[in-house]
Amino acid sequence: MRRREFIALMGASVALPFAATAQQAGRTYRLGCLWPFPRDAPIAIAFFDELRRHGFIEGQNLTVEFRVYGLRVDLISQYAAELVRAQPDVLYVGGRDAIRAVQHATKAIPILGIADDMVGQGLVDSLARPNGNTTGVSILATELDGKRQEILIEAVPGLRRMAALADANTTGAKLDALQEAARARNIELSIYRVAKGEEIAAAIDMAKASGAATLNVLASPMLDANRKLVMDRVAALRLPAMYPWPELAEEGGFAAYGPRLIGLFRDLLPRQLIKLFRGAKIADIPIEQPTKFELVINLKTANAMGVTVPEALLVRADKVIE
Repeated sequence: MRRREFIALMGASVALPFAATAQQAGRTYRLGCLWPFPRDAPIAIAFFDELRRHGFIEGQNLTVEFRVYGLRVDLISQYAAELVRAQPDVLYVGGRDAIRAVQHATKAIPILGIADDMVGQGLVDSLARPNGNTTGVSILATELDGKRQEILIEAVPGLRRMAALADANTTGAKLDALQEAARARNIELSIYRVAKGEEIAAAIDMAKASGAATLNVLASPMLDANRKLVMDRVAALRLPAMYPWPELAEEGGFAAYGPRLIGLFRDLLPRQLIKLFRGAKIADIPIEQPTKFELVINLKTANAMGVTVPEALLVRADKVIE
């Protein structure tokens, strides 16, 4: 696998060394986290390890209030209110709906958010100089949905019917573009929208029953939190699925294309958070975006599903798991 690195949208935002943003002696920093994944998730571990490496150590000079909503999206507003009442120095929030809930709950506490499209989803009004009390990272998930669909079509030659699994709470009009792109390839695309984890298995079953030969799992905090359920179901149905994060193919998914989440949570977000801890203004911390993406194909999963991936696609992959 070629090493993939992330760079900031604005070069000046990465030029400031960690030494200039180190912790103040004798101070305890307070962080409120509203995330779709638990504290023991690899990306969470990477995030806190990076903070620790730069002197921000939980139990010493860092306290953390943590709420996990991935399996209970209905509790987002409640969790947001609880975290705001705790009065942290910074709120670190993952996902569009969670960021909006926290923005509604406070206009004063700085928010470090990670979402699909921070500008396009109306969370901030500028990449270079974010407004209000929110900055963070755009992960470009929706922008890459079309590319993932193209790769999935190439991975399964002769495809005539495919499906997409979408979060009914987060997806928008770009689903129409996916269907138009599929029609241009003489492929029928059916979209199955689910609002909660309990609906996922039935939606995948319906996709398979309709004749879909592949499944494009679109990015969303809720679907990511239920990725084991998704993977287990498509494996049982021998339905090749495409995922948005390379790590998911390494966990057993058929294929994945996108930025490495571990890089975002280890390299970008801790640096932004430390700047906020040190009092930097939101407008002076640009929204950052990944610029490098990986295609990972899991041949072990492909073989189990009876899929022969074309050699031309395997050659282009950044990593092939055999």
